[in-house]
Amino acid sequence: TTDFTVVGVGDMAGDVFGNGMLQSPHIRLLAAFNHESIFVDPQPDAARSLAERRRLFLLPRSRWADYDRHLISPGGGLFDRGAKSIPISAEMKRVFAIAEDHLTPAELIRRMLTAETDLLFFGGIGTFVKAHAESHAEAGDRANDALRVDGEALRARVVGEGANLGVTQRGRVAYALKGGRIDTDAIDNSAGVSMSDHEVNIKILLSGAIAAGALGRQERDPLLAQMADDLAQLVLRDNYLQGEALSVAQARGTLEFPAALDRQIRLIRELEKAGRLDRALEFLPDDETLAARAAARQGLTRPELAVLLAYAKMTLDQELLTSDLPDAPELLPDLVGYFPPALRERFVAQIAAHPLHREIIATVVTNDLINRAGLTFVTDLRAATGAAAPDIARSYRIVRAVFELPELWTAVEALDGKVPAAVQTEMLLDISGLVEHAAAWLLRRGRIDLGGDVARLRPSAEALEHGLTELLPATNREVLASRAARLRALGVPAALAQRVGGVPFLSAGLEIADLAERVGQPLERAARIYYGVGARFALDQMRAAARRLPAETVWQKQAVDTVIDDVYGLQTDLAARILESGNGTADPVAAWAGTRAPLLAPAETLAAELRSVANPDLAMLVVATRQLRQAIG
Repeated sequence: TTDFTVVGVGDMAGDVFGNGMLQSPHIRLLAAFNHESIFVDPQPDAARSLAERRRLFLLPRSRWADYDRHLISPGGGLFDRGAKSIPISAEMKRVFAIAEDHLTPAELIRRMLTAETDLLFFGGIGTFVKAHAESHAEAGDRANDALRVDGEALRARVVGEGANLGVTQRGRVAYALKGGRIDTDAIDNSAGVSMSDHEVNIKILLSGAIAAGALGRQERDPLLAQMADDLAQLVLRDNYLQGEALSVAQARGTLEFPAALDRQIRLIRELEKAGRLDRALEFLPDDETLAARAAARQGLTRPELAVLLAYAKMTLDQELLTSDLPDAPELLPDLVGYFPPALRERFVAQIAAHPLHREIIATVVTNDLINRAGLTFVTDLRAATGAAAPDIARSYRIVRAVFELPELWTAVEALDGKVPAAVQTEMLLDISGLVEHAAAWLLRRGRIDLGGDVARLRPSAEALEHGLTELLPATNREVLASRAARLRALGVPAALAQRVGGVPFLSAGLEIADLAERVGQPLERAARIYYGVGARFALDQMRAAARRLPAETVWQKQAVDTVIDDVYGLQTDLAARILESGNGTADPVAAWAGTRAPLLAPAETLAAELRSVANPDLAMLVVATRQLRQAIG
């Protein structure tokens, strides 16, 4: 919505740079260079320069020399890279922080690359940024040794790598460690790879349709042209979600430090143990560096998370492909949804019989799970439950369907540009917490039935969500109302704020549904008692307190997770005992507690203390849980 400054590598004839510099009317291109020219416009007019860039983009084999010099602001110009010296104007000195009156072309380019700008955009061939500790030889691009700068010296707010390897991986990490915003070239270029995959799979599909007589050979090319825009939207959506996944992972690393870093380290070590990852080859930090990062409360950078994201996806894809999960009939919609709308109804039989249908399903399920649940989701649940990746994927899909999460995610993403991104990330993290807890509960139960569990649990989850406010005790209703009010104040629509506000209470939805079914009681009654038990015995506060506990080691984190799981299990057991007692009073929790007053007295006293203590420690939580267990009898 506002103008932003850009320094770039490339020219308007280039596919990457040319397309990139036409994507916004707010681009103010301060400078750019290619192999023959340097373009400088210290005070560009956004509208006029966009029109001129568009003219050059449409001009066959255009060069920077074709740019209308009358449109360049005072102090700018077009300069030959073969010149011995370039005069530096007052305007150039100001924009690029230059003191000298003359610079060589290479010196000017280095000042451009390290200029204070909003975006540094690489759209041309070459590696122009390395880490300070990295040699030019290690960068592997001798032709640009004279131009290359250190990542530590970059002052751009954001770096975009439209071209491959504009920055070395160590250069990216160095820039990110000082606060720069950067992914990797693989992330920034993944739409092109995704488009190629789709193109191949569509052509395989259409070849089969022609062979079967379902499509005339002369219809093929017009059909491909017809679906181009729809396919582009599918590809861009995939890449949007991948970028979102990195943003959520980065935020989790900050908000849940050091637990998130511990999880990421566990993923790294598991990949190394399996022989899938060479940490040194991928420039991931060694144990000594990780320890130093942890001491400085600094987690993995975004470029490092991008590497882990790729390995998490590749590993899960391989594990799913060797299982029977891609053959599940419930995943046919994922296969069909991979293709553009023009193909979905007309060629549904051919899609189902696609020679690579299993590979496509495995890829779609993998992308969805890792993007939504997080890059450590599989390793976390494997460590917590001992389950294999295919069953973890099944549990995720059940939770996704039971709670109708795609609709919720879409509503959060519809707020792009309307609320701060941090607010959206917070909501997405809340939802991922529900996913992790509910999926773990399914896995611990030991029976995973993708179709059956969704059909059985979805009506109960829907009923819980719609009646949540009435089912919660007063203290929990206040928490929900406060959460929803805060989100509304930040610009979130009321209905979405209310739904996300209730997410922490819905995390136990599957337990409540299963509890009602086991004891043969109405869902509403089971829910009231379950939530009532949590409020009466401060179990909600115990879980919240456990999550706030510092966990500096893996063992401490496991101890905290164990307490949280025990508290959830205790709440279910208490609710089951009360439901089975058959007490029909208006407040069955209070009535049951009254019959066991002597046994519950120590636990009630401790619950009161928990409510009054700001930060209970782990020992206090363990003792409280044990006392309640003993009171059950």
